[in-house]
Amino acid sequence: MSRPEGSSGPNERPWTDVSRFPTFVDHLEDEGAFSVREIIDNIDEEIPIDGVVYHDRGIRAPGYDATFVHEPNRKRPAFSLEVDTVGPRNTWAVFDAQLGWDLYLLQTDDVAALAWVSDEEYKTEEATMFDSKHEALAAGRFSFGVFLYSGSDWEERVDRIQRTNAPAYLKRDDGTPVLPQTPSEFYEYIGSSATELRQSGGGAPPYLGILELEVSID
Repeated sequence: MSRPEGSSGPNERPWTDVSRFPTFVDHLEDEGAFSVREIIDNIDEEIPIDGVVYHDRGIRAPGYDATFVHEPNRKRPAFSLEVDTVGPRNTWAVFDAQLGWDLYLLQTDDVAALAWVSDEEYKTEEATMFDSKHEALAAGRFSFGVFLYSGSDWEERVDRIQRTNAPAYLKRDDGTPVLPQTPSEFYEYIGSSATELRQSGGGAPPYLGILELEVSID
């Protein structure tokens, strides 16, 4: 699993505040859809948002908002995240809703994020190092999330993606950005084609729970 910006090992806590949203998938099924901005608007926290960046392992896709959607017309229970991307880009992901997902709000002094982690991912990758999902999330161990940005921090990320013709940019494990200039450079770097992403999440292991991933540019 790739680590988010500022993440660390099991004995460090890059996120000082970790809050869990109960019954995330059930609530989504009842509501049909809700956006990241709506989630933040409905909590007792003052978190400014000018934009978001979807974090999918090493992929980073900036957008003005992102929306969780219940997906009732699939062969298995599923939900998706659709990003309102910057420019003519397309980013969405579909997840297997059967794997026991929890949604968390993560905060430090200068950044906040929403992250969702399945029971299967925790058991497979983190249970030997952390006693709970909460501890794993606090240490920055998650594959999927949405980082929340405002002001100059958001403007920097918009400028970063607009200076390319790539569908998204990337982050190495040490947190340094990788900026492919074209779609072919992007897909070559991640070692997966647009079709492979769409059909299997780029060959992701089943325990991650990602069924499809669209990262493209028109």
